Amino acid sequence: MTRPEYAVFLGLDVGKEEHHACGLDPDGERVHDKPLPQDEAKLRALFDKLANRGRVLVVVDQPATIGALPVTVARDAGVDVAYLPGLAMRRIADLHPGNAKTDARDAYIIAEAARSMPHALRRVDVGDEALADLEVTVGYDDDLAAEVTRVTNRIRGLLTQIHPALERAIGGWLHHKAVLELLTRFGGPTGLRAAGRRRLTAVAKPRAPRIHTKIVDAVLAALDEQTVVVPGTTAAERVLPKLATQLAGLLAERADAARQVEEMLDAHPLSTVLTSMPGIGVRTGARILLEVGDGSAFPTPGHLAAYAGLTPVTRRSGSSIRGEHPNRGGNKKLKNAMFQAAFAALHDPASRTYYDRKRAQNKKHNAAIICLARRRCDVLYAMLRDGTPYTTKAPSAA
Repeated sequence: MTRPEYAVFLGLDVGKEEHHACGLDPDGERVHDKPLPQDEAKLRALFDKLANRGRVLVVVDQPATIGALPVTVARDAGVDVAYLPGLAMRRIADLHPGNAKTDARDAYIIAEAARSMPHALRRVDVGDEALADLEVTVGYDDDLAAEVTRVTNRIRGLLTQIHPALERAIGGWLHHKAVLELLTRFGGPTGLRAAGRRRLTAVAKPRAPRIHTKIVDAVLAALDEQTVVVPGTTAAERVLPKLATQLAGLLAERADAARQVEEMLDAHPLSTVLTSMPGIGVRTGARILLEVGDGSAFPTPGHLAAYAGLTPVTRRSGSSIRGEHPNRGGNKKLKNAMFQAAFAALHDPASRTYYDRKRAQNKKHNAAIICLARRRCDVLYAMLRDGTPYTTKAPSAA
């Protein structure tokens, strides 16, 4: 990031109840080095005091959660704010002597990085209430997604343990309301077998009008494949209904969170630009918006792609080591959103043609998707820069 002339570089190693603040002047001399309570009045007093020396840059290692209050107070006091990513901070820390890990040392390293390596800093987006609300909701949705995965895996694990054929039959439909209701009502294989076709159909039909017969047939066929009762089946029959109820509740909460995210995203001026691109839906669009903003923090599309971890890493040493390797760094959340969006865009003719071209070059599926995501990154950058929606071009032959 471009650095104006600052009189004080204030590094904040943020904490839950207390931060540590270290201020350096342009020559690297300490002008402040003390603990700082997580208190608005104390924060404001320090910022005002340092502002008497001239322009102040506050740098935090966490701009959200426990770092949200100092960032907000600094902005309100007219102080510039930047963010030093944790991974960059730890690498910079290796350049300094000593192995100690203290708040005072971390605050000094943050301030020194701001003074001597401004290219390592990231911009903290201007405080936008709508984006702050969106970030909280998207974070909650991410937590729900992790819980859904955990409970789903637990159900499938139990079914695999006591009745593998039943797991194969309904494992892929576990998120369907009809299957969850069957597990809630009747439990595992013993309860499902005792219920019989008529009761299973009566429960499944209202929740799956078109495929209820297929579901019931699959369940009954799977039950006929196993005649022995595996130890642990009795306990599983008691646990499965509770897990199915829990999973149904989590899925309902995710659906509600998705509606909230969609409403918040629709209210943002860049919403139509983002969602016009094939493959970008509500959740991926919200994540990209939170991580990239309007794209103005990135000088070129290459900078954005590197930030997302979509650019290959070149490794060369003499004549023996030469080549490019997948990038394991970058912003993991943004990279995941770009990967998912590229995969979902395979129905788009232009995206599919480019994917097929990469597959014809003997690239594996994931590598071809990464290549497609990298190309789409250039298009996304131009869309955000110009504020224009996606336009379809006729694809060239593979």
